[in-house]
Amino acid sequence: QLKLVESGGGRVQTGGSLRLSCAASGKLFSDYSVAWFRQAPGKAREFVAMINWNAFGTNYADPVKGRFTISRNDAKSTMYLQMNSLKPEDTAIYYCHLFSSPLNWGQGTQVTVSS
Repeated sequence: QLKLVESGGGRVQTGGSLRLSCAASGKLFSDYSVAWFRQAPGKAREFVAMINWNAFGTNYADPVKGRFTISRNDAKSTMYLQMNSLKPEDTAIYYCHLFSSPLNWGQGTQVTVSS
């Protein structure tokens, strides 16, 4: 089981940008698709974006299409989420996930967007 550590969260105003990072330990990172999920207070965890193991395919949830970009650097075993034009409804804890195991989740990083 790999260890995933997110960073880059913070507080921004509406329209601002943040870049989240998720660093993975171990050597199997490049073999798997990875994704970002988020969980707002009182709500279930929801899918945000995914990138295939070969980085040739991406998928985004409708609310973030055109504003968020997922990417990966397999040489660094790191995935990213560039978030632009942030809205208050993007406020949540953001988690990274590696599809090698249902247990491979990071600890989460808080993103707060104020109006």
